[in-house]
Amino acid sequence: MMNEFLKPYQERAQATLTATLADTGVPRDLQETMHYAVLGGGKRLRAAFVYLTCEALKVDLTLADSSAAAVELMHAYSLIHDDLPAMDNDLMRRGQPTVHVKYGEAMAILAGDALQAGAFESIAADELLSSTSRTQLIHALAMAAGRKGMVAGQVLDMHHETVKASEQQLIAMHRGKTGALIEFSMISAGIIAQVDNDTREKLRRFGEIIGLAFQVRDDILDEIGDSATLGKQAGADRHRQKSTFVSILGLSAAQSRLEQLTTEAISTIDSLGSSAQGLKLLGHYVAGREY
Repeated sequence: MMNEFLKPYQERAQATLTATLADTGVPRDLQETMHYAVLGGGKRLRAAFVYLTCEALKVDLTLADSSAAAVELMHAYSLIHDDLPAMDNDLMRRGQPTVHVKYGEAMAILAGDALQAGAFESIAADELLSSTSRTQLIHALAMAAGRKGMVAGQVLDMHHETVKASEQQLIAMHRGKTGALIEFSMISAGIIAQVDNDTREKLRRFGEIIGLAFQVRDDILDEIGDSATLGKQAGADRHRQKSTFVSILGLSAAQSRLEQLTTEAISTIDSLGSSAQGLKLLGHYVAGREY
C-alpha cells in the first residue's frame, strides 16, 4: 500500500513540525490556531519529496528536517490565506472547518503570517547546515513563495475567476500556485547535497512537471471525487466556473495529460538510478491519489 510506504516520512514530518511549533512565549490563541492549521491533517507530500530526494542523493535525513518543516509551514500559510473570504471563501479543509471559520478572519491572517515567517526561521536556525546552504535554501524558498512563485500564481488564479484561461495560462498559474513549493522540495535536497548544476536542474524539472501533474489530478478529483473522501467540497471549481484542466481539456484528455506528465517527470530522474526508486513511487502516488 502506497500509504504504508509514505508513513515513515509523514510521521517524521509530523514530529518535526510538532517540535518546531512547540516554542514557549507564543500567545495562546496564536499557538492554538497555528497547531490547528499545521498539525490537524495533511498528506505531508512536500516534506516527503524533500526526504525522498535526499535519500536518492544519499543525504542524512537529519539535514533535511528543517527544509521539510519549512515547506510544510509555507504550504499551511498558503492554505489559510487561500481559504479566506477575500480569496476562495472555502468553509472546509481536510474535513474540518477552515481556519478563518473556526478562529476568525483576523486570527487566520495572523497565523498565516506567523507560519510564513516560521518557515524561514526553521532553515535559518538549523546549525547542522552550512551558512552557504542555509542562505541558498532561504533564497530558493523566497523565490518559490513570493512574487514570482506561489503569490504570483494566486494572483493569476484570481484573475482567471472572471477571465477564462487558455491551457498555457493555466499552466503558468499552477506552476506558481501549486508547483513552486514542490519544485522547492526538490531543489532543497539538491542544495543540501550540493549536487552539480545538471543534477539540480533535473531535480527542478521533475518538481515542475510532477507539480503540474499534482494539479491536473486535483482538477480531476474535483470533478469525479466525493466531498467525504476529498475533505473539502467536491465540484467547487465547476460551481465557481473556474478554469481547470478538466474544463479546458475535458475529463478524458485531462486524464491522458496526467499520464503523459507522470511518465515525463519520472524519466527526468532516471539518471539517479535505483536510489531514486522511492522518489518515483511518490511521483506515481501523486498522479493516482484519491484525495
